[in-house]
Amino acid sequence: MTTGLLDLSWWQLILVVLLLTHVTIVSVTVYLHRCQAHRALDLHPLLAHFFRFWLWLTTGMVTREWVGVHRRHHARCETSEDPHSPQVLGLKKVLWEGAELYRDATKREDLIERYSRGTPDDWIETHLYRRYSVIGVSAMLVIDFVLFGIPGIAAWAVQMVWIPFFAAGVINGVGHYAGYRNFQSPDAATNIVPWGIVIGGEELHNNHHAFASSARLSYKWYEFDIGWFYIRLLEILGMAKVRKVAPKIRVIPEKMTVDLDTVSAVLGNRLQVLSNFARQVVRPVLKAELCDSESACRKKYRAARKLLANQAVLDAAAREKLQRILQESQALATVYQYQQRLSQLWERTAASQEVRLESLQEWIRQAEATGVDALERFAHQLRGYTVKPR
Repeated sequence: MTTGLLDLSWWQLILVVLLLTHVTIVSVTVYLHRCQAHRALDLHPLLAHFFRFWLWLTTGMVTREWVGVHRRHHARCETSEDPHSPQVLGLKKVLWEGAELYRDATKREDLIERYSRGTPDDWIETHLYRRYSVIGVSAMLVIDFVLFGIPGIAAWAVQMVWIPFFAAGVINGVGHYAGYRNFQSPDAATNIVPWGIVIGGEELHNNHHAFASSARLSYKWYEFDIGWFYIRLLEILGMAKVRKVAPKIRVIPEKMTVDLDTVSAVLGNRLQVLSNFARQVVRPVLKAELCDSESACRKKYRAARKLLANQAVLDAAAREKLQRILQESQALATVYQYQQRLSQLWERTAASQEVRLESLQEWIRQAEATGVDALERFAHQLRGYTVKPR
C-alpha cells in the first residue's frame, strides 16, 4: 500500500502530477477565466461540468466567488479596491500571500453578489460545490493516497499549492510588476514571457488586460497561448464556441481617404493604435533626440520611454520628470502633444461618428504637416487602417 494501486515509480508519479496540475490550470484558464469571468466562449454543458467538478476536487474554489473577485480586479485595477494589486500591496505580499488575499476578498458578499452575475446557480452548485468545498479537496487526498500510496500525500500537496502559487501569486503578482507590454493598458499588467504554456497562456497578462473579453491571449506572431490551442481543439470537436477574440488592424497602403471605416478601425482598437504609435513614433523619436553612443544618454532614453509608456500610473514626481525631458526636445514635445490629442478621440463618447471622423481627419492632416518624419509616416499610414476579420 506504500505505493498505492498504481505502483508508480518516482518519475512516473512526477509525470502524472504534472499532467493533473496541467488539467487544473486548463480548467482555471478556459472555464473559470475565459468562459465564466469574461464570457469569451461558450462550453458544452458536459465539459463545463467536468471543469466544475475537477476544480472542486483540486482547488475547492467556488465559481461565483472566483468570478466575482476577478471581475472586481478588472473594475478596480491598481487601486486600493483591487483585491490583489502588487502596485498597491507590494510584489512580495501578492506573490506569497495571493491565496490569502483571494480568501479575504471572497468574504465581501456584497461585492461577490455584484460581480458574479451569470455564474452557475443550479442545485449541485448551491448544495454541494458551494456549501461543501472542503469535501472536494479531502476526496482528492483520499484518491491520491489510494492510487499512489504514501507519495500520494506529497502529490496532493503539490496539487493544492499549484493554483494558489501560479495563478494567485505569479500571475496576479509578477504579471502586474515585471515583463514586457504590447499595449499601453491603463494598468500595470505585463506579459511575463511570450510562451504561455506552464500557466495555460495566462503568462500573456498584458494582452489579456488589453482585450479582456478575448478568448485568445496571444497577439504577436511569436507568442503562444496553449489555452487558445485547447479552445480551438474543443471548437473543432463541437465542445466549445468562441464568442470573441481580439481584433487586429490591417493596413491598406493605397487607401488615402479617411472614412467611417477608418474611424471604426481606429476607435474600436484603442490600445493597438496607441501601441503602434508608441512603437512607430515615440521610440524612434526618443532614440533620435535623446540617445547616442553614450551610456548616460541610453539611460535617459530608457527612462523617458518608460515614462511615456506608463502615463496612466505616473505619480506627481514621475510626471514632473517627464515634463523636464519634454523640454529638452521640441520634436519629442510635439509627439507627446499629438499622442495626447490622439487619446482624446476615445474620450469623446457622446460625439457622433461624423464628428469623430472630422476630428480624425484634422488630426491626420495636422500630423502630416509637423515636420517630424516618424509622426508624418504614422499619420499617413493611419489613412489605410481597417479591421482584419478573424
